[in-house]
Amino acid sequence: METIKKGENKFYMGENETNCIAEINYYPNGDKEIDIDHVYVSRAFRKQGIGKIMVDQVVALARKEHKRINPVCSYAEKVLTENEEYADVLICNFDEME
Repeated sequence: METIKKGENKFYMGENETNCIAEINYYPNGDKEIDIDHVYVSRAFRKQGIGKIMVDQVVALARKEHKRINPVCSYAEKVLTENEEYADVLICNFDEME
């Protein structure tokens, strides 16, 4: 498996930030929040858990920086809300809002 690299407001796998096989984009939102707005995995690498691995990178960053995550991206929202292990970093439980 490719090495995960840190770029400008993203983690990615591949040669560089513009030519990657997987990426997750995130942005600081104030002092205590991180928004995840995009997760991408190349079609050839899907169904291998890489998307979740990318989400885990932002979760680790949020925990290290004592921040919470707002999953704007639908994939990140699905991963974060379906796993209780992320409850400590998730800003809102979307299931309760429905």
